[in-house]
Amino acid sequence: MRHCLRGVTHRKEARSMKRNLRVKTMILDTIKIQRGLFAAILFAVTGAIISALLPPLVLARIIDGIAAGDEVSASFLLLYFLLLALTGFLEAAREGLLTVFGQKMTHALRSSLMEKFGRLTSDNVNRQEPGMLVSRFVGDVDTVENLFTSGIVSMFADACKIISILAVIWFRNRGLTFVLLVLLPFLFWFTRHVQKNMLSAQIENRRAVGRASGHVPETLHNIRTIHCLKKEAYMEEQYDIYIGRSYQAMERTNFYDAIYSPVILTLNAAVVAVVMLLSASGNKNVLMLFGMSAGTAVAVINYISQIFTPVESLGMEIQTIQSAIAGIHRINEFFALEERTENPAWQMKQVDTDRTPLPFVEFKDVTFGYDEHTVLQHLSFSVMDGEQVTLAGRTGAGKSTILRLLLGLYEPQSGAVLIHGVPAVAIPDEKRRRMFGYVEQSFHMVPGTVRDQITLYDATISDEAAQMAARLTGLDEAIRELEKGYDTICTPELFSQGQWQLLSITRAAAANPRMLLLDEITANLDAKTEAAVLDALERVANHRTVISISHRTSARLGQVIQIEAN
Repeated sequence: MRHCLRGVTHRKEARSMKRNLRVKTMILDTIKIQRGLFAAILFAVTGAIISALLPPLVLARIIDGIAAGDEVSASFLLLYFLLLALTGFLEAAREGLLTVFGQKMTHALRSSLMEKFGRLTSDNVNRQEPGMLVSRFVGDVDTVENLFTSGIVSMFADACKIISILAVIWFRNRGLTFVLLVLLPFLFWFTRHVQKNMLSAQIENRRAVGRASGHVPETLHNIRTIHCLKKEAYMEEQYDIYIGRSYQAMERTNFYDAIYSPVILTLNAAVVAVVMLLSASGNKNVLMLFGMSAGTAVAVINYISQIFTPVESLGMEIQTIQSAIAGIHRINEFFALEERTENPAWQMKQVDTDRTPLPFVEFKDVTFGYDEHTVLQHLSFSVMDGEQVTLAGRTGAGKSTILRLLLGLYEPQSGAVLIHGVPAVAIPDEKRRRMFGYVEQSFHMVPGTVRDQITLYDATISDEAAQMAARLTGLDEAIRELEKGYDTICTPELFSQGQWQLLSITRAAAANPRMLLLDEITANLDAKTEAAVLDALERVANHRTVISISHRTSARLGQVIQIEAN
């Protein structure tokens, strides 16, 4: 988490992007920022295409010289090998530079996605499904990277290479050019057909493997029920079905993979054989199209072998571009989501004012629901500064929703949720932790030390403040007894359940908030542990506004506000 936050702050590409983003804009901005890198890519692509055409021509010159009885020139031999080396170098440089550019692009995209996520309205944040969000951040961004590493640029290079080879062959053997122009569309169609079927089989295999993999833990989880109902044979049968589908899909993949290479090699050999036979024909009309010298024959054979590879690659590149377009569309949908508006300066000043006669918290005729289900309807109540209240009501009455409305995570559909007369959603992020201390039923650990659990990487919270909060909750001594004290790396087994809850209260108190929001913090504790937690809470809650939720009468604080379910 810490590295993620730092990375977002220091990324040059993300800082240079406009707030209202689209993937197209980001690509153009990244090209502008990385203009030197992009120029190097264009040079490597162009150079690789040109250099790949030259070695066969030089070899043809050498062979024709030998056939004519001339002495082999050392300079031509050296040039031939240098051109081969240069071609290999430029192609490697192209792949390397494209990879670097793709990483720069994904770097900027993921940074901007994270920044966008932090600027979303609370309603849009809550509507995000975790799986879909991860898919956008990982899968869709990867497709954009592939758009450059194995998509547009590669397709452009391969198309240029095919056209260049056909142009050279046209001047060397026009008959072969006609043969290739007839053959290449068929080859492209065959390649695409095989690739589509292989992809379909691979997707089916992944699904079958996923079902089989999920079947094993499901069986283990329900093993007692399975034994009781005598369903062992059924579970085995289902597993066999999933594995069988996986094998069938793999067999299809292997079949297409097995037939493709022999077909390509056969076509390659057939074209070479036909051209050679026709070039050796004694018919003048045929020789006008297919006649060529020995050196040209060697060059032509080389070009034929070269032209089949880019045709094969074109099919995969088109598929990559199609996937990337779908990914770009989904990313643009995310970028188009509504953002929070900037808060006026007078609101900030009003929030920071302690002398206001207004209630600290005020719900004014609040109505809120999820989709079509109304949870709160015309709810009104107020809490004065320093007052402690407990929200009571049956499960589903909307108590936790009230806390989330106070935190600004939701916006009421009607009415107003006010903090010192200011809408809760208007409180800026940098003020929010100084305003609220939120404690839940269970502790949510972040990667890092015990100190990091308390401060959440907030540099404004000093070590002294963190330790003072721990002393207030009675957890300081237990922390100091650890091997490295506050610098001990946190693990799930480090504390007991009660100590984790005390650490949660410590985290809330460390920022010295003006209000504590407590959501069933003693629900999972035994009586002895509950008493210790409540003692710590009493010390932390002193002189603070407290709004708590608790079904236990013993854990209720101050005035009780009854929340009626709809």
